[in-house]
Amino acid sequence: MFDDKKVLFSGMQATGNLTLGNYLGALKNWVDMCNDYMTFFCVVDQHSITIRQEPAEFRKRARNLLTLYIAAGLDPEKNCIYYQSHVLEHAELAWILNCYTYVGELQRMTQFKDKAAKHADNINAGLLTYPTLMAADILLYQADLVPVGVDQKQHIELTRNLAERFNAIYGETFTMPDIWLGKKGRKIMSLQDPERKMSKSDENPNASIYLMDDPDTVRRKFKRAVTDSIGEVRYSEEQPGISNLIDIYCSCTGKSTEECESEFRGLGYGVFKEAVGESVVSVLQPLHERFDELSKDKAYIDKIIVENADKARYYSEKTMRKVRKKIGFPERPKI
Repeated sequence: MFDDKKVLFSGMQATGNLTLGNYLGALKNWVDMCNDYMTFFCVVDQHSITIRQEPAEFRKRARNLLTLYIAAGLDPEKNCIYYQSHVLEHAELAWILNCYTYVGELQRMTQFKDKAAKHADNINAGLLTYPTLMAADILLYQADLVPVGVDQKQHIELTRNLAERFNAIYGETFTMPDIWLGKKGRKIMSLQDPERKMSKSDENPNASIYLMDDPDTVRRKFKRAVTDSIGEVRYSEEQPGISNLIDIYCSCTGKSTEECESEFRGLGYGVFKEAVGESVVSVLQPLHERFDELSKDKAYIDKIIVENADKARYYSEKTMRKVRKKIGFPERPKI
């Protein structure tokens, strides 16, 4: 805990195009929660290079992601919004934690198995130790709470294990972080295969709504969304496509599932899908406008990048001084 306020940490990778699922399941929740915590929101660009990136495009995506954080409503004066690669302590603590992490723990990670299967030609050491870097991200800022998707739950459990292991050896050093999975919008599914999560890397362009999709594209994708032959707007396991659309509609409008079912009772799927599309357009348009405005102000974004990196380094160095001393590293000379 820093400054007598509980700490919240989270971040997103600077790869691909953010989807509606990223926004409703994560970014929107961050905005709703940020006033209650001291917050660190990271563009996790170091995690991104386990897969090869084209440098110029990678830099552009990282800047766009940082700008989107602000456009979505995260005030950079009140929230620390920064690039992971600008804070060297992330990599330093990751190496230290690697020395307290067992290879078997990393090999059991579901995401490692999945990504190794997808990228069999590039099963690099970074892919294996990805969760240790994630643990460093969190423990570096003594985070009390970490909002993540359900697919990251296993990584948070490892983070807690590493914090407990280190604390048991060296005494109280790291805060034990809690996971926050959210409620509505925590897992938005594919519009074409509602058994799978909406993904930035889906090969079917109609499966995902991207945050920068224009209104006509959004409407068209919802018209093509997979439903069923039951013909009733009802939330049930038998209707995964409709249930997913209900989740999206409720997340965008603030209505309950029951209110949604009542509103569209007796109406066809065409009417419902059109309404869901309009609810998403109404959420994304202000985001687009603010993003465009911020993107034009290069000096402002550059200033935020510098100031927030300084803030992140200040707090990360507090933790690292403690860690280095407990391990027994020599004290660093002041330069």
